[in-house]
Amino acid sequence: MGKPDRRQGYLRLDGSKIMTLDLTKGNITKVLLQFALPMILGNLLQQMYNITDTLIVGQYIGREALAAVGSAYTLMTFLNSILLGFCMGSGVMFSICHGKQDMDRMKQGMFLSFVMIGALTLLINGAVFAGLDWILVFLQVPGEVYGMMREYLRIIFWGITAIFVYNYFASLLRAVGNSVVPLIFLGVSAVSNIVLDLVFVLVFHRGIGGAAEATVLAQIFSGVGICLYTLIKFPELRPGRAWMRWDIQVVKEILHLSVLTSVQQSVMNFGILMVQGLVNSFGPVVMAAFAAAVKIDSFAYMPVQDFGNAFSTFVAQNYGAGQEERIRKGIKSAGLCTLLFCLIITAGVCLFARKLMLIFVRPTETEVLAAGVGYLRIEGAFYCLIGFLFLFYGYFRAIGRPGVSVILTVISLGTRVVLAYTLSPVAWIGVRGIWASVPIGWFLADVAGLLLARRSSSDYKSYILRT
Repeated sequence: MGKPDRRQGYLRLDGSKIMTLDLTKGNITKVLLQFALPMILGNLLQQMYNITDTLIVGQYIGREALAAVGSAYTLMTFLNSILLGFCMGSGVMFSICHGKQDMDRMKQGMFLSFVMIGALTLLINGAVFAGLDWILVFLQVPGEVYGMMREYLRIIFWGITAIFVYNYFASLLRAVGNSVVPLIFLGVSAVSNIVLDLVFVLVFHRGIGGAAEATVLAQIFSGVGICLYTLIKFPELRPGRAWMRWDIQVVKEILHLSVLTSVQQSVMNFGILMVQGLVNSFGPVVMAAFAAAVKIDSFAYMPVQDFGNAFSTFVAQNYGAGQEERIRKGIKSAGLCTLLFCLIITAGVCLFARKLMLIFVRPTETEVLAAGVGYLRIEGAFYCLIGFLFLFYGYFRAIGRPGVSVILTVISLGTRVVLAYTLSPVAWIGVRGIWASVPIGWFLADVAGLLLARRSSSDYKSYILRT
């Protein structure tokens, strides 16, 4: 098996070619942005799944339905984060192998990771169906929302397998520098979701169940589509029988990178899930405000989250290639890009908070609007903090220290949960205590990340000597 040839922007394997970006060469800022842009656009489109549900449900079904979809979104994000963490961790391994030009190990890792993550997906799917009512009780879902949320979740859970398939193949393609194909399939899926939402809710009058059905079908389109396209168009990324074997060393490497990445992702979203339970205890008004505001919030900082993931691939490829100085320059470039973007987004969200809330909430819902605007102006003022935190996550994951990302997540989310439960019962603070706890957690995690990053250079030099 020949080694990859990166000439002229292509990765050549077995005589054919795949459009890729080589992140180990060229102008760092240009390459980073060029690679990150399709990822950013793709995940903005992915946000359209739940945003479309939220918008249509909030405007055409009502406040209780909006609250149900918002709480369901938080739960689904938590479940999906477990699988996403494994896919991201496997993607780091693929990127490092790509940087080393070790395609044999990469293909064996592809097969083993697919089998392991696929088995985990089936396990999660069965568990959530079996424990649906217990989950709703744990989340303190009010009685007026309970039935709608149960109906929505009972349908939306069927899309978990499709989510795994999409994220696995998207991570694989991005690892070799192809971030365009995942974008294309997300685009098709997002458009399908919007059309199906409108048809199922407004034409067939299927209510909240129709919104869930539309989302599941769109997820199936993206998952099955990217799988078939990758296997047909990119045979070089198809593991043959020679790689379909058990190798304990490869399994250990996958688990080392994937388990802690998954823990980091799931801890982050479990903390949010605990906060969701606290939000639910304030009733449908705050639930609806939180549901709409979180969608806006997620949409606003999603680009820097994806930029952090692109930065992780950049670091991983250069880490595999042994380019320490390029990584250092990349850190400075990524930090500056993140700062500039976050300042722009902060200004937009703080200035137009009410108008953004009106996208999801009827003008007559004045209490919901007021609570949502309060959330957005507190969170939005500190987007720079979450932007830098995503860079830390990506950096430590890429250099084989995903445990540090877990530590930073525990600091961020632990602070958030403790402060939220401590401050919100105080009469004169109330729900604002939940909102204010978030940027405080971001800040403390950033400080810890900066201190730990300064200690990582010696570990990097040790790695260089070993390789």
